[in-house]
Amino acid sequence: MFSLYRQIRLVVPLVLLLSNAIAFSLIAREYPALSNREGKQGHDFKPIAGATFMTSEENSVQARGNPRVSYLGRSVDEMIYDYMAKENVPGLVLAIVQAPYIPRVVAYGLSDIEQKRLASTRTIWAIGPISQAFTAVAIMQLYEGGKININDKLSKYIPGIPTAWANVTIHQLMQHATGIEDYRSQKGYDSKKQYAPADLIAMVQHAPLKFTPGTDVALSATNFLLLTEVVEKASNMPYHAFITQNQIKFLGLEHTCFFEDIVNIKQEVLSKDNKHREFLKVLEYIDPTENASGYNQQLESVPFVPLKGFSDIWASAEDISFWDIALAGSLLIEKPENRALIYKPTTLSNGKVVPAMAGWQFPHHKGLLDIKGSVSGYSSYLSRFTDPSELLCVTLLANKEGLDFTNLARQIASAFDINLSSGYNDEELYLYESVFSVSETVAKIEGELKKLNIPIFAKFDHGVNAEKAHLELQPTQVIVFGSPAVGTKLMQSNASISIDLPLKIAVWEDPKGSVWVAFPQMGKMSDKYDNIDRNIIGKMQTLLENIAIKSANIYQ
Repeated sequence: MFSLYRQIRLVVPLVLLLSNAIAFSLIAREYPALSNREGKQGHDFKPIAGATFMTSEENSVQARGNPRVSYLGRSVDEMIYDYMAKENVPGLVLAIVQAPYIPRVVAYGLSDIEQKRLASTRTIWAIGPISQAFTAVAIMQLYEGGKININDKLSKYIPGIPTAWANVTIHQLMQHATGIEDYRSQKGYDSKKQYAPADLIAMVQHAPLKFTPGTDVALSATNFLLLTEVVEKASNMPYHAFITQNQIKFLGLEHTCFFEDIVNIKQEVLSKDNKHREFLKVLEYIDPTENASGYNQQLESVPFVPLKGFSDIWASAEDISFWDIALAGSLLIEKPENRALIYKPTTLSNGKVVPAMAGWQFPHHKGLLDIKGSVSGYSSYLSRFTDPSELLCVTLLANKEGLDFTNLARQIASAFDINLSSGYNDEELYLYESVFSVSETVAKIEGELKKLNIPIFAKFDHGVNAEKAHLELQPTQVIVFGSPAVGTKLMQSNASISIDLPLKIAVWEDPKGSVWVAFPQMGKMSDKYDNIDRNIIGKMQTLLENIAIKSANIYQ
């Protein structure tokens, strides 16, 4: 279909979605110019209230290679400027894959606040939990080489492990389905201290399992630490050397290394006034490779401590993109069935299917997977749209911890291919795709609200209500909640805001099977009202985003 809309926006929670065909016929009749196949370049179209449309430029971007890249009238640069301002991010880099090309690598801001070093395309960043994907590739390479079987028990490679771990398999370690405690959550663990692997294992060896291996999933850095031990025993090589030889050097990734190798990168020591001068006489200092400094939420510099197998690799965004392209074929993992073991939802020993594997998560959008997370000082994100009709990937790396790039990355992807968008109004709604079903996601939202002691006032299941009315509707639920103390303060300032309170989050399944968590953008909502405390509104937005993120992901 050549129309300039995606779908009529869901008006939560009272109005049902109109079908695309009906919506298009109504819009085309009212605005005949919109149905013109040709479309004129250079003219913006302002979306009609309550609906999401492409501008004429965005409609033409369906062809790869079009230089005009935007979503809802906003360029990729504008999206990133706004995100960095909102989240107070020092430095960030973006890379786009449209296989087999890497057509865009752009850096923004500072890689080091104190020394005023610029973020560049050659800056290397801690890639955090994306390191798990390198570990998983190493395991599959050993499997294809006949050195291990993924169903081997851990005890075959690590003697003397606790009895409770004896029957844990390599596959379960990759699935995060062992029940073994995460050493990072243990009493006495110091995130600023670097430990020997044996000391980290000792921290958890007496802790009871969280669940029977093979029955559930819980993220644990211990699982991937144990996988590095398997790599070393099976390959008779240090883990560091095996990854370097079979992935980093094999692919020619010149801006990828382990944390301990950063000392080998020649970097200019800046003068007292933080000026670069040596590039005038030393070749290596022209467009230099530098490592980004990491910062916490208060933008205080924090030390990086590598977590072996889980968060120990540093790379440029372009190198991650190159490596990402190599994942798609037989360069790193030869057989398609073996790639499917780590790049598709996994089945646990008890038959439960989990939309996650080896750090990757699998939302319901066909062919989409992502891996992301935050470690001390850094945040990272990689998404892969692997359906043959799409083949687009987004890498985002930043030197501030605690960031979730999922919403931003989806909008960036939509600028390159509108079919990757939510199909709803991203300007009015905050939208986040869940890896769970509607009912599972709502249950998780309820759990998060309970943890925060936020009362739930009502829950509406529009799917059930539609059925009672002898109508059909994709699963759609709305949960209504809030803090009377906070809400009352806002209403004391302006009673009319009561029409938008209490807070609500909607969760629905779209016609393609994607499950969306959505709520009104608080800033947009509050713009209608005078005399409102904007700090409260900002905190409400942050609260809702955190609830959505925690409820839509397995690895939290």
